[in-house]
Amino acid sequence: MSLGTNTYIIGQQNPYTLIDVGEGRSEYIPVLEKALRETARPMNSNEPDVSDIILSHRHHDHIGGLPSVLALLRRLWDDRNSTTPFKPPRLHKFPLPPNTHDEKLHSVLDSLLPGSFTPNQDGSPFHNLHDSQIFSPAAPALDGSLSSMEVLHTPGHTFDSVCLYLHADHALFTADTILGQGTAVFEDLTAYFASLHKMIGYHRAQYDLAPGATQIKLLYPGHGPVVTDGIEVINTYIRHRLEREAQIIQVLKSPPTERPQEGQTSLSTAELDAWTTWSIVSNIYAGYPVSLWLPAARSVTLHLRKLEDDGLVRRLDGEGVNMKWELVSTS
Repeated sequence: MSLGTNTYIIGQQNPYTLIDVGEGRSEYIPVLEKALRETARPMNSNEPDVSDIILSHRHHDHIGGLPSVLALLRRLWDDRNSTTPFKPPRLHKFPLPPNTHDEKLHSVLDSLLPGSFTPNQDGSPFHNLHDSQIFSPAAPALDGSLSSMEVLHTPGHTFDSVCLYLHADHALFTADTILGQGTAVFEDLTAYFASLHKMIGYHRAQYDLAPGATQIKLLYPGHGPVVTDGIEVINTYIRHRLEREAQIIQVLKSPPTERPQEGQTSLSTAELDAWTTWSIVSNIYAGYPVSLWLPAARSVTLHLRKLEDDGLVRRLDGEGVNMKWELVSTS
């Protein structure tokens, strides 16, 4: 279902697993309630609608709806079980690095009512996910089989980003690592690039283990439509990033200049003593409106940091968009 952020109900009968909870928009709750009430499978009245909620990463548009979703699950239970104790869902998320504080995440957690979720053994709200974890549903399929999911830690968009591979459907739930349309943003391009290759490698490994049977066919993103040519889209993401890297390196090979912005009186390019992030952007994005240059500078900076990690460029001095860069000699 999609109201800003896609969320997904996993399973053939309750209790289901819910992937992400949206940002907290009021119109989402009736949609989720309708989906849970109108399931085609017989309702197991002794089990809750949802036993587990997996949060793909820390961004507010994926976790902000948690209080209202938990309130809905309690209400649905009370509507059909006036005497049986409620079984609150478990909350699952990949942990953030130690000593990391996310204000919006903690604000959401602080707003949760006691008893609305089942805490971890240590009392913390989250049951930590880990890479390669096999997540089995609380309820088997009607034929008795278990449609398990595998956790892939895919940092880059955020450190705690995960994808989930549903083996039975050959489907990968990608959250914001791969979108249904457009391209994803990222905090760390080195990690993000590694995650894209990890998804391709996972696909190949699965395919080799069971030729023609287990492979990534569908991508279910956090935003936008379902992707039916999953591997090709991941490869397109990789190619796009490599093309941008090649552009940056090509610019750094030439004498440093900075193109004038729209409205400046001088139409000639200015010669510089070194390339800056801003001058690189002004050359690569010369054909785009100047209003797009500053957002582009963030992406170019992340590319430069990755190229620095790869030993291809070197930071000199300066700060922000005025940071100076040079190509590392390969001779």
